[in-house]
Amino acid sequence: MHLERITGILEIVGQKGEASVADICAHSDLPKPSAYRLVQDLVSVGLLEPVARGRFAIGTRLKGITHSDHSDSALVELIAPVLRQAAAEVGAAFFLSRLRGRSVEIIHVETPDTGVSYLHPGLGKRPLHACSCSKAVAAFSPDLFRTGEMEGRLRAYTEFTLTDLKDLQAEFETIRAQGFAECVEEIERGMCSLAAPIAPAGAGATMSIGATGSTRVFTPKFREALAPKIQQIAREISASLHWDAAPQPLEARPS
Repeated sequence: MHLERITGILEIVGQKGEASVADICAHSDLPKPSAYRLVQDLVSVGLLEPVARGRFAIGTRLKGITHSDHSDSALVELIAPVLRQAAAEVGAAFFLSRLRGRSVEIIHVETPDTGVSYLHPGLGKRPLHACSCSKAVAAFSPDLFRTGEMEGRLRAYTEFTLTDLKDLQAEFETIRAQGFAECVEEIERGMCSLAAPIAPAGAGATMSIGATGSTRVFTPKFREALAPKIQQIAREISASLHWDAAPQPLEARPS
């Protein structure tokens, strides 16, 4: 349990780039005194380091062990230009989300600059059962969605939200089979989204990319054509991060 708490803290700080004890508590079940004590322990052995008053980043010792940077800022630097291009081509907002603690959070959005109408999904946490970005992660992360903990706790945001666990597990099976998730007015009336995990396993399964728009634009036919495009972009991102093989490198994607 102690090791799991330490690992969780390192994951949260590593993803955010830097975090306060309050940030850690917000994305975990740790009480503030325990989180503060564990952070101080990690600082003392070089796994975390203070970067500003009350804020901490991954320490030099841990960076030397991992030789990698999967922080929000590093991922956005790589992925944002690809999402920007997709937003311009499709005329819709594209997003990047990732698992943070036990919730999925949209961390970056790119929007078209053509002046056309689009819907911005906003940033922040999304429910695991009622948003494509979350379902795309939850379907490929079986330990994340613990049915015993979820029983009777799934909120119905609209009449289209799935709140029955058997129905939701069946949808997860469909998502795994087709490789992407949809949200059609499940979290807000008039709003649709599609998302795919960056990879079906490993670090890529804890992140997803997708697009969102109105039901007027995101018709069934439109979504059917858009889903393979999102999956292709995810494969290319995965390849660029050396998480999976992909048919084309990022910079070679055709318009």
